[in-house]
Amino acid sequence: MAQQLNGEGLRRIPQAAKEKEITRLMDILKLDLEQKNLLPPQRNALLAELKTHIRAIEDSGPLFTDDGVRTLSRHCFDSNSMVTSREAAKCLANVLLLEGKTRQIFVDLGYSIKAAQRLKNDNREDELLNSRILFLLTYDTTLDFSQLFDEYQLADSINQNILRHSKRYSKTGRRDPPTSIDTQALSETLKLLFNLSQYYPRYLPTLARSAPSILKILCRIHLATPVLQPPVTYLVNALLNLSVNYDDKPHKDSDSNPYFPKPDQYCNIDRFISILDNAVRTYTEEQLETLVTPLVTLLRKVYEFAPLHVRPHMQTALLPSNSERSLPLGQSNTLASRLLRLSNSPVAPSLRESVSSLLFELSDKDAANFVCNVGYGFASGFLMTHDLQVPTSATEGWSTGQSGGDLGEKLTSVDGKEINPITGQIREMEPEVTEEEMTEEEKEREAERLFVLFERLKATGVVSVKNPVEQAVQDGRFEELD
Repeated sequence: MAQQLNGEGLRRIPQAAKEKEITRLMDILKLDLEQKNLLPPQRNALLAELKTHIRAIEDSGPLFTDDGVRTLSRHCFDSNSMVTSREAAKCLANVLLLEGKTRQIFVDLGYSIKAAQRLKNDNREDELLNSRILFLLTYDTTLDFSQLFDEYQLADSINQNILRHSKRYSKTGRRDPPTSIDTQALSETLKLLFNLSQYYPRYLPTLARSAPSILKILCRIHLATPVLQPPVTYLVNALLNLSVNYDDKPHKDSDSNPYFPKPDQYCNIDRFISILDNAVRTYTEEQLETLVTPLVTLLRKVYEFAPLHVRPHMQTALLPSNSERSLPLGQSNTLASRLLRLSNSPVAPSLRESVSSLLFELSDKDAANFVCNVGYGFASGFLMTHDLQVPTSATEGWSTGQSGGDLGEKLTSVDGKEINPITGQIREMEPEVTEEEMTEEEKEREAERLFVLFERLKATGVVSVKNPVEQAVQDGRFEELD
């Protein structure tokens, strides 16, 4: 969910003394709220020391009480010093992360409004801390964020912060690169945006104003290795709930649609595909199950609403090309082949379904096109599980290869060359299979083996079968030898 905010220069104490030390620090901080008997440097030092102890739920009981949450919240949101406020916010964020019940205590104290107001500050540390606090409040609380949207402009604050981040990413690279705090703040804001867009869909039109900024960052950010790590993962996730269909004009050009900007309408698509290509070459299938499924889902959404002239660009990039048909489809090292193999992955069921759906949609949701593009070997499982039948003329075309230019020929011919509809490989490129003729003795042994197997199967009573040897005798197809 989130990482703890760590302090520097940790002072280690025995585990048994931890709770006693936390109690001592909290008593001093609570008394200070009433008597103001600490100088700002002393107060800040105490909060920094307290932060070093908030690492595990064990022996941290004094922090998880109403009194503990109230003390930290008051230092965080009622202090005149922003330094003190931020030190207290770090402690508070860790408390909310470690113990879920403290989030409702915080909400009941009424400080969620002040956290939303702090997001208006043009300060990345305030953004990081308060976005994290609000993100944690989306779990295990009764907080209705509608008030924060309607009365405290929460969506506008989120949009403004993401816009500020986007301005740090330039094509020329002349601006100072984002700092660690910048990157962490962006990640926390994106996580908050995703949850709010998921739980409060009626505010999606306002939150969607961040889409151009998110796309700009995603296109210009330096991609680390491995590629799917924060903030890239959060940028992708944030886009999932934001509309791709601007102006209610699916498949049409729109100057206002940031996913297909002019003059380069392919820039975002190419970036998504580049990240996907990098990821499938880097991670194991088990890792891809959680990491890359959102990106594949995003590509499906983008394709659904892409302008008609953009769709072929995606098909070319993601479907197997004819040049790959010298081998059975899925055996080369291209992105398309790797996707085909993932569509049959036994260890990544969600990704398997998502990739198969993407390939089916790239085939215009047409079963025959799907089989033609990926081969029946890869298409069959998806078609069966979704009750999608290949037209009879297609299966007839496989067996006869003669359909006069109809669907059967479509599935058995590419660029005038006959293909194997099961593997997708060009027939003339298939290796010749040579088998030695069985001797009469070998034929007799194989017939005996099959006879025994059928007799055993019939004896189980599970299925009703007739031994083919027995059937042949009854039909008079055996001749007695002199």
